[in-house]
Amino acid sequence: MRSPNTVLDSLTKQSTRENYKFERLYRNLYNVEFYLMAYAKIYAKEGNMTQGVDGQTIDGMSLERIERLIESLKDCSYQPKPSKRVYIPKKNGGKRPLGIPSFEDKLVQEVVRNLLEAMYEKTFSIHSHGFRPEKSCHTALMQVKDRFTGAKWFVEGDIKGFFDNIDHHKLIEILKRRINDEKFIDLIWKFLKAGFLEDWQYHKTYSGTPQGGIISPILSNIYLNDLDAFVLAYKEKFDKGKGRKRLKEYRTREARLYRANARYKEKWEEMNEEEKEQALQHLDELKNHMMELPYKDPMDENYKRIQYVRYADDFLIGVIGSKEDCQQIKHDISTFLSEELRIELSQEKTLITHSSKRARFLGYDIKISHDNKTTKYTASGHKQRTRTMSCELLLPHEVWQNKLIEYKALKIDEKTQKWKSTHRAHLLQNDDLEILMIYNAEIRGLYNYYKLANNVYKLDGFKFIMEYSMYKTFANKYKSSVRKIHRKYSINGDFAVRYETANGNKIAYFYKDGFKKKLLPSSFAEMDVISNTRNIIYNRTGLIERLVAKECEWCHATDVDLEIHHIKKLKDLEGKKRWEKRMIERNRKTMALCKICHLDLHIGKLD
Repeated sequence: MRSPNTVLDSLTKQSTRENYKFERLYRNLYNVEFYLMAYAKIYAKEGNMTQGVDGQTIDGMSLERIERLIESLKDCSYQPKPSKRVYIPKKNGGKRPLGIPSFEDKLVQEVVRNLLEAMYEKTFSIHSHGFRPEKSCHTALMQVKDRFTGAKWFVEGDIKGFFDNIDHHKLIEILKRRINDEKFIDLIWKFLKAGFLEDWQYHKTYSGTPQGGIISPILSNIYLNDLDAFVLAYKEKFDKGKGRKRLKEYRTREARLYRANARYKEKWEEMNEEEKEQALQHLDELKNHMMELPYKDPMDENYKRIQYVRYADDFLIGVIGSKEDCQQIKHDISTFLSEELRIELSQEKTLITHSSKRARFLGYDIKISHDNKTTKYTASGHKQRTRTMSCELLLPHEVWQNKLIEYKALKIDEKTQKWKSTHRAHLLQNDDLEILMIYNAEIRGLYNYYKLANNVYKLDGFKFIMEYSMYKTFANKYKSSVRKIHRKYSINGDFAVRYETANGNKIAYFYKDGFKKKLLPSSFAEMDVISNTRNIIYNRTGLIERLVAKECEWCHATDVDLEIHHIKKLKDLEGKKRWEKRMIERNRKTMALCKICHLDLHIGKLD
């Protein structure tokens, strides 16, 4: 069998050939190395310890289990099991359905995902940022910041129930444009039609991608790549003019300034100090009068542009044009989605917003600065506008307010609407270090996501409430007061917790790194290149080497079939049994055991 590296490299190279069709893909599902690669990629996720409908988890993973899976794929008897549907709470108080596939289905899906990614990644648009290597919400937002300068309008795209409404037949039709392998296509069909189990009642799936499926993100990008291509072609027809024409009134004022400057320059040597002062003041007034106007005509009908950025099923379009242009763009995209992709653009949620107001994209507020007055002086001493029609990323105020309410760190008085920090009862059973680290992680997590925002400094207010909530949590835990707690845990004026480790005593401080704006590199050309060291380059991890070594890590029997014992979290182990102590000492959530030892562990006989 060929190495996964070789296969994926070959697929990636062929993907750039126009009209090339991939064949004989299904045979790669007979390659054990692909499953070991998939196992190494997904084994660390906690969700793998949650049972699917077959009652199985990742625990007990073995080469024998992979071989059985491969045999079922060879004789085409493999049938994905329905995902187990559970519901998780949403921020608005509702519940979101989540599908839990069986672990073996996850393994097969990860192999299929690797193959699809190698075939399609290089063909995706630079404007698509969701679920892609070296792409993220931040790269999408930076592209908005870099490319939406001068936008007059925003079109905030919202596809109604996208992941649940992907048309299966259309998806297969899109896949068949590049894939000529019926067995491979049939396997994807099986995943699409696997259905789900809710309250032990089976439900068929007639549309949408697999619930909770590993292949769902890549399939959604393949599906919406047609939308990206449509908008690119639309942009080529829509864009008009090389640049805005200069504003006539601005040119008049500029000429007035130029003539005055020339006139004063001629007789500068003859002027006394008072006349020179008056001349400079007059020139300054003419300069300010000129800079009250934009340099170019913002209403130039002969200059139009659109810019487009998409993250999964959310997209934002910046338009230099009229509101009528925006309405036509919305209509044309809606028609394309309906007729070509058989999905629906939400007419209510797809908003057309003037750029003087804020659009919402990926949790940020997007705004175009209409400030003509903010200036700076260049190295040569010339005054220059700095923010005219530039795109700004902003932190919405309600984001950190809602986070405080979600964390139960804030109470708002119903009568006065005053804010007050409060203790968090559900943290009282945690030790001091855990409480501190939870608060730090929550503050740092919000900052890390909103660090691109111009006004990210406003998170100081969030930190202030969180800090006093933490003091009150400690005070409640020890039946003390905030003042006494602060005095007890203060080290050089900073709140800190001392703790012991194997390497000696250490100190953990409450978050004090501040909230400075940090921008990502704006060289998107480099970010769009698929690195040669991306995840398609597969080297066996320590876990895989332990699995194939065929030596039990408990009884040290050699040349035996092994099963990997998995646990969800090390802190769940009590450390009373010898095998628990060994896992804690090695700081590992896995142990390679022979079948007998693994069975003994589960029935309590290993010690």
